[in-house]
Amino acid sequence: MDQNQNRNQDPNNNKGPKNKQSLLVLLICIMVSLFGMNMLSRMTSNVSSEISYSEFIQLLDKGQVESVVINSDDLKVTLKNSGKLGNGTKTVIATEDENELTKRLDEANVEFKREKPNMAGELLYAILSFVVPVVLMFALISLFFRRMNKGGGMMGGVGKSKAKAYVQKETGVTFKDVAGQDEAKESLQEVVDFLHNPGKYTEIGAKLPKGALLVGPPGTGKTLLAKAVAGEAHVPFFSLSGSDFVEMFVGVGASRVRDLFEEAKKNAPCIIFIDEVDAIGKTRDSRFGGNDEREQTLNQLLAEMDGFDTSKGLLILAATNRPEVLDPALLRPGRFDRRVIVDRPDLKGRVSILKVHAKNVSLDETVDLEGIALATSGAVGSDLANMINEAAILAVKNGRKAVSQKDLLEAVEVVLVGKEKKDRILSMEERRIVSYHEVGHALVSALQKDSEPVQKITIVPRTMGALGYVMHVPEEEKYLNTKKELEAMLVGYLGGRAAEEIVFDTVTTGAANDIEQATKVARAMITQYGMSERFGLMGLAETQNQYLDGRAVMNCGDSTATEIDHEVMKLLKYSYDEAKRLLSENREALDKIAEFLIERETITGKEFMKIFREIKGESEPKEKPRIVENKVEEKETPKVVLAKNELND
Repeated sequence: MDQNQNRNQDPNNNKGPKNKQSLLVLLICIMVSLFGMNMLSRMTSNVSSEISYSEFIQLLDKGQVESVVINSDDLKVTLKNSGKLGNGTKTVIATEDENELTKRLDEANVEFKREKPNMAGELLYAILSFVVPVVLMFALISLFFRRMNKGGGMMGGVGKSKAKAYVQKETGVTFKDVAGQDEAKESLQEVVDFLHNPGKYTEIGAKLPKGALLVGPPGTGKTLLAKAVAGEAHVPFFSLSGSDFVEMFVGVGASRVRDLFEEAKKNAPCIIFIDEVDAIGKTRDSRFGGNDEREQTLNQLLAEMDGFDTSKGLLILAATNRPEVLDPALLRPGRFDRRVIVDRPDLKGRVSILKVHAKNVSLDETVDLEGIALATSGAVGSDLANMINEAAILAVKNGRKAVSQKDLLEAVEVVLVGKEKKDRILSMEERRIVSYHEVGHALVSALQKDSEPVQKITIVPRTMGALGYVMHVPEEEKYLNTKKELEAMLVGYLGGRAAEEIVFDTVTTGAANDIEQATKVARAMITQYGMSERFGLMGLAETQNQYLDGRAVMNCGDSTATEIDHEVMKLLKYSYDEAKRLLSENREALDKIAEFLIERETITGKEFMKIFREIKGESEPKEKPRIVENKVEEKETPKVVLAKNELND
């Protein structure tokens, strides 16, 4: 272990082998270049100095030949000044008998002599011309296979594992840095304890799980948990993504899997972490042709997971947000023995996450992280970290030395609906339409017993396309919705469109998002929640990719789907009529609150409810204390929900 650690810490350790390889390649290139240049020069020189035998006879008859050297294969002819051919030595291939040639030379009074052939030189040249290419080819092939044996593969390391290794035994992350995932940490702490104290487990016959699969939505901290396990266990940590195995060459992925496990076995005990394992672990399906490279990689991974001994302390962690597409062979006991759910944090978890991310941020006395946690129901750890960072940026922008609650609330809005578009100026008519639309949402919510109270109404445009929106206050963390609450939600979604029709006797494009959300809820009530009298408890849709988009796929025939559409339309029409009824009966409140909003652009939930109660002649209710972590808190804390009502451009 220490040798491996020192080897990785020394950046100059591998210079020797690399220099030798570079020198060998350089020598081979020089030899190839010299040999090629020599051959080229010989070829060009022969072509430029060679003349035909008939030309030689003509020159001989004209007296332009000065001397001739007779070789076994050719003649070396030295010419006098011969016009276009110039003077110098030319090569002629003899085509007649040597006796006849010497007779011609005697008659022309040309000096000639016979030259003995240089057998040694010709033999050496013949040998070199054959041996040098063979030697060069052998050297290149040897270098190629040497690199292959080292796991480098062809084309400069294609088959070598791309795992990022933290072999210093420290990832810099511990369980203290992971908040809001208590159940997941508890499952993984047993693995850490096994790596620390394997004896007490092996004594009773227990074995270390070969692998643990971290499953959950994006941004919930799966990678952070894996690093925390390695940090707590103080063992090397090999981290890479599933896509790092995949290449265009068949067999490269399998080679990288082998190389990764060989390196891990050398550094055992250690942890291998494969992020986005669904890139290589998808179900093998031959109906659509399959993918040879991905399937070979998966087969190699399955073989390697079967082949190592858990007693050596080798653990495989993998993360995915698409567990439904993984191959069953990958999920069976003996491979990924544990499935650890890393889901969206609850209220207590969000408070813990906010405290972790805010520990290095200066906060003033107005900050209430419990209120922000209640405001961000459904947010994951990365969302909360982004909100804290945006709040710090806003504080600096406004010239403050510490973050206030106002900065945090504005940061929540920035993350959800974007920044204010102060340069967009709406016409007076559009301002009235937007104002009535948003007040329609808020007033319908206030008039229904099962709706969430209003926190804020604004007609200030935002960068994410909203010309206005209404924020609601969740009174408590909820995991279930009743049928009445969903029906009230539908009426609230359609309140904006109803207000437009009542006041302006027409409708606009601003309710597009409202209609989309209302249709989604109504269809889920009928197809998934069993809240339809016509279909009863029949499940007519299945949820796919529950950790991503949660898209529902219909599980019924075409005729039934048509009937479902009729039921959805019927439910939406009833909700729309109910919204129009509520607003028509409270037209005075609708007009007064809308005019107040046009003047102020943004009003709080308190201001909205004060005007509403004054019009209705109701007294101000006593403020209820809010319970947070078994403590009673008397003050009211502003809260925001992720769901919003938009008026699109």
